[in-house]
Amino acid sequence: RGLYLCGHSAGAHLAAMVLATDWTEYGVVPDIKGAVLVSGVYDLEPILHTYVNDALNMSREVAQRNSPMLCIPSAAPVSCEVLVAVAQHDSPEFRRQSQEYGQALRAAGWSVSLLDLAGVDHFDIIEKLLEESYVLTQVGEELPSAL
Repeated sequence: RGLYLCGHSAGAHLAAMVLATDWTEYGVVPDIKGAVLVSGVYDLEPILHTYVNDALNMSREVAQRNSPMLCIPSAAPVSCEVLVAVAQHDSPEFRRQSQEYGQALRAAGWSVSLLDLAGVDHFDIIEKLLEESYVLTQVGEELPSAL
């Protein structure tokens, strides 16, 4: 029972935005039990200064409004546990954002686990989900008890 969110990279950003949404504004209260956020983007402002923003044409206001790092609800759901995972060989920016976002959630009272996965990069952190012994595969198989 309940909803579990999982996302990688931009997908982790989207899952984090679901966590940041004030669902009461929409007249619903989803039963989100947990989230597995893998190598996510939680602060969009650094993108403003890269070639990626050439296509997005994102303003500072839009980046701030859509940055989970800046939208952490002060009231953490009682039954929601979050796993923030990052690859050892992710870029320094992915690693920084994962650490800071996990710490910010924890500081706001959320139940958070941080997982730094050795020997993987931004892509094989997900590709290894095909392996039964891989820690993220085991987390997925053990939901809801793993979170």
